[in-house]
Amino acid sequence: MLRTVKAAAVQISPVLYSREGTTEKVLSAIADAAKEGVQLIVFPETFIPYYPYFSFIQPPVLMGKEHMRLYEQAVEVPSPVTEAVSKAAKANNMVVVLGVNERDVGSLYNTQLIFDGDGTLLLKRRKITPTYHERMVWGQGDGSGLKVLDTAVGRLGALACWEHYNPLARYSLMAQQEQIHCAQFPGSMVGQIFADQTEVTIRHHALEAGCFVVNSTGWLTPEQIAEICPEEKLQRVLTGGCYTTIISPEGVPLCEPITEGEGMAIAELDFSLITKRKRMMDSVGHYSRPDLLQLQVNSDRYNVWQQTTANSPLISEQEHFANGKSVMPESPKTNNQQPMTNKQ
Repeated sequence: MLRTVKAAAVQISPVLYSREGTTEKVLSAIADAAKEGVQLIVFPETFIPYYPYFSFIQPPVLMGKEHMRLYEQAVEVPSPVTEAVSKAAKANNMVVVLGVNERDVGSLYNTQLIFDGDGTLLLKRRKITPTYHERMVWGQGDGSGLKVLDTAVGRLGALACWEHYNPLARYSLMAQQEQIHCAQFPGSMVGQIFADQTEVTIRHHALEAGCFVVNSTGWLTPEQIAEICPEEKLQRVLTGGCYTTIISPEGVPLCEPITEGEGMAIAELDFSLITKRKRMMDSVGHYSRPDLLQLQVNSDRYNVWQQTTANSPLISEQEHFANGKSVMPESPKTNNQQPMTNKQ
């Protein structure tokens, strides 16, 4: 019997400067997708509260106000935002991949959250290398998020934007037998060339990995562009760049790409196409040469300090807080670990 999954990639605009407003748009989109029988939904990069477009057009000396506003609207994990999305995922039996600006005390991160169909938050992963202007906004992630998860829709992995230009990051997911890859881009930047690059990038990963790619990009309205960038001659850099679609393991779009405006790209993922592709070229199987080339991944979470005493071994950051009043968050769920949050 053929196995199929119905997936949706959402192209959508945020409610600028409002975590609650953008969260409501996420919940509304999940409800709309459920009416179409969608089992997997993917939202754009750092969609809640919004991608920091300001950092692309403002010099560092002038972006303090906007940076502080982003801190105020950023998402803590867990929080009422993650609880609301978890409940929506469970109510609709839908796997949800959501990009957020995550605030962890004094730092912001480009974070991807993956909720299973029962509402469990399976993974919180941070972009390993913020790109260019993004380095003024976000800290770096680590290898603990480079995981492929067993979900209600299959083995699922995710990367954000130009992480797809790190071939070893992509290969780390491929080696874990990724079946569905969820890609997120900001959209509304750099014009048509960014859309063209996105298309090439996601189609190549689908072909190389032999997996489906569900790609979601954000979109700004003309009014939002003017609000972010009052200077007309610079507004063109916040236009174009949108390419939301779903790609088959053979590198073929399964639905009409969305390049402007809001919308939802929906397609059926027929898993027999994975076997069809890998029968000819399996990059981590019969087409690999592990005797010549191997990938080594450090999957540890960052620790900023370790405590020692004269008569005891090193005490890690996690152990220290577990023994005190604070408790460090659990590692993301793998096959042998508990989920980060309890089921809602």
